[in-house]
Amino acid sequence: MTVAKAAQTDQCNLKPQGTNVTSHSVNDIEFRSVSKSYGAVTAVSDINLQVPKGAFVALLGPSGCGKTTCLRMIGGFEQPTTGNVLINGKPMNGVPAHQRPVNMVFQQYALFPHFNVEQNVSYGLRQARPKISASEISRRVGEALEMVRLGGFGKRRIHEMSGGQQQRVALARALVNKPSVLLLDEPLAALDKKLRTAMQIELQTLQRELGITFVLVTHDQEEALSMSDLVCVMNAGRIVQLAAPQEVYDKPRDLFVADFVGKTNRIAATVEADGATLRLADGSALSIGERSALPAGAVTLALRPEAITLHRQNQSISGRLSGVVTHRIFLGSSVEYSVSVNGLGNFLITADRHVLSESSLVEPNERVVLSFNPDAAHIFPA
Repeated sequence: MTVAKAAQTDQCNLKPQGTNVTSHSVNDIEFRSVSKSYGAVTAVSDINLQVPKGAFVALLGPSGCGKTTCLRMIGGFEQPTTGNVLINGKPMNGVPAHQRPVNMVFQQYALFPHFNVEQNVSYGLRQARPKISASEISRRVGEALEMVRLGGFGKRRIHEMSGGQQQRVALARALVNKPSVLLLDEPLAALDKKLRTAMQIELQTLQRELGITFVLVTHDQEEALSMSDLVCVMNAGRIVQLAAPQEVYDKPRDLFVADFVGKTNRIAATVEADGATLRLADGSALSIGERSALPAGAVTLALRPEAITLHRQNQSISGRLSGVVTHRIFLGSSVEYSVSVNGLGNFLITADRHVLSESSLVEPNERVVLSFNPDAAHIFPA
């Protein structure tokens, strides 16, 4: 059983997977004690953050947590109230957006409808000073379109492109300027689920091929976990946890992370005086054996739905909890059950259909027994 610490982690030097980052590499992005206020409202509070070169980082959190403000401070669309933002080791405070080695893909893509694909992608190059030759612009636009697999689409009008193709046009326009950092502000939010999944794979592939740093803002936990090397979970203007996706999911630092990233069952309990027994809210006891003693007091257990096994009541199981199935949600590859347990509330259980036959599906209103390994639960202060 994992005992979570309440301490906050605000910075990270983790090496991203699939890159050749070395320990002496300069970080692409650094936040040094950065805060941002709008009048009396503090959007970002005393953030320290280090993003290594070539990383794919997701800023994840609910609306109003400060993730988009952080992205805009990297891009130069906002300036810190206090603290410093650095890119490639160089201070960026006061440097306007067009003078930074970054580019941004917006949620709504911000493409010019009266331009064709080629004109949209070349727009930034045509504004550059000193001027870039027409032949060089044409060459770089062609390379950028090939990069996003849109070679031959240069003369197409924007309204003739699908949503996924428009997203790739926006990517090409951002990449054509060869930025050190690419900022992505929920660029997949407007796409349907199937296309969004396909574009997630394309973005991962593109990032690995280019080797540049991607910073993605999203409120979609699945998107953050599946695409990034590092997940930065934010809440109320602060970084709550910054770690690899698997660590964020398997070892959440506090109850907010456990609740926000993935699905979690919460169980109220009390640590008894011996420090080795948990008394659940329904009065039942759960032994934590020879593990390190916990301080006595109220706690909350966080338990993932896949960590709970559901059994029919007539099976010979020494179960922890008894309840009634209230809902069954068929998801194709898996089945989710909502089970009401007297004194503890509703539990969500995920069952993998690879280990179930059709006859194994439990019906609503059936009585069941729930079992789980106490080691799978995380304990947080109540």
